[in-house]
Amino acid sequence: MPELPEVETVLQGIKPLVEHQVIRGIVIRQPKLRWDVPKGLQRKLLNQKIIKLERRGKYILFHLQLGTLLLHFGMSGSLTVLSKLIDPKKHDHIDLLFDDFYLRYTDPRRFGALLYTEGDPQDHPLLAKLGIEPLTKAFNGEYLYRKARSRKLSIKQFIMNHQIVVGVGNIYAAEALFLAKLNPLTPANQISKVQYQQLATAIKQVLKEAIKKGGTTLKDFKNSEGKMGYFKQKLNVYDREGLPCVNCQQPLKAIRIQNRATVFCSTCQN
Repeated sequence: MPELPEVETVLQGIKPLVEHQVIRGIVIRQPKLRWDVPKGLQRKLLNQKIIKLERRGKYILFHLQLGTLLLHFGMSGSLTVLSKLIDPKKHDHIDLLFDDFYLRYTDPRRFGALLYTEGDPQDHPLLAKLGIEPLTKAFNGEYLYRKARSRKLSIKQFIMNHQIVVGVGNIYAAEALFLAKLNPLTPANQISKVQYQQLATAIKQVLKEAIKKGGTTLKDFKNSEGKMGYFKQKLNVYDREGLPCVNCQQPLKAIRIQNRATVFCSTCQN
């Protein structure tokens, strides 16, 4: 599933091309995504200029003259920039046409979404309850410590809660906890303010490195040029059960938290 670094990678790839461009058409071959593509979207988008692109959580927001297009990749969605018309394949569901290129949205599992709002996008039901962005100055140890005071759930569940902080998926949560030397099972309300500052720093470090490397390739993710990310080469614990810890050489252990596999070092993260 594309997470924050993958979405940010796509955003950075298409932003120089798409901002200030005029939408000349939209082709919708499959409107049945996670939510139906809004009826009449072709008419609403036609000849609208894209004023600005930004990311909120795992959504890419296309700010237009008269509204905002919200794109979410779901489990397997991707965007590809194409310089000429190419016959669509089975899972190529939507094309956005511009003067000199077009964007093709591909989604084999169809869990993604393309929605439109004419109001403030931050008030949209899918965005209104999202937590803080992890790469902002406001995301720090003080913020996490304050939010965790009444939380008895595990620290891994806590930082993966998108109403607390957006974009810290399973891979990046495991990696950040390893860097911060925190056991993923530790209750969130039992972690000190100093430890939370270390964790906030680790989350930023892991996400920034993943963005720099183009995202984490698992099965489905491709960036806007159709290339795979390669941050997986740098993973310390995720998907490394039984392999030696990069710090102490002890075998990494795997547990399940909220039905998700979690690999950690019981020596370094005790």
